[in-house]
Amino acid sequence: MSRISIIQPEEATGRLKEIYDQLEKQRGQIAEVHKMQSLRPESIVKHMDLYMEIMYSKSDLSRSQREMMAVVVSKTNNCKYCIEHHASALNKYWKDENKIENLKKNFLRINLNSEDLALCIFSKTLTKNDSIQNYGTLTHELREVGFSDKAILDAALVVSYFNFVNRMVLSLGVELESDKGQNYKY
Repeated sequence: MSRISIIQPEEATGRLKEIYDQLEKQRGQIAEVHKMQSLRPESIVKHMDLYMEIMYSKSDLSRSQREMMAVVVSKTNNCKYCIEHHASALNKYWKDENKIENLKKNFLRINLNSEDLALCIFSKTLTKNDSIQNYGTLTHELREVGFSDKAILDAALVVSYFNFVNRMVLSLGVELESDKGQNYKY
């Protein structure tokens, strides 16, 4: 696949070097998805701000639920880069590689509680079915298992964010790092 030009960390100067240095300090290393944005350095900053807000801010959804949803969205979109990155992050919480492998294959075949199952169904359905006119049924199902309106908003943000990132990764030819996304600070 033909990739757009990127500026590697050792070539970076000025503001891009500052951003790369900060990412390395915060995350342990610089992800390929961020290098892909090197021609627009401030987009990396805005991307990280959005990511941190959606994935790390206080929420009625746990960090593991948000990572689980990221895996389901990415699997639905066949975005191998994001599947591996967020499966690695999810394993920090689940500590069960077999369960994560089964999540990647078919979340319906693993023993998820009703809340996590509803989040997985919501993630897949919202990602896959672009012809649905009213997603109210999906949010109703989340409400039925006990999620608050704030949690439902957070779930929609997670799904929307990963659809955005999956499209960016897939369209720009972002390739998985040699460590397969394993060595980041989560």
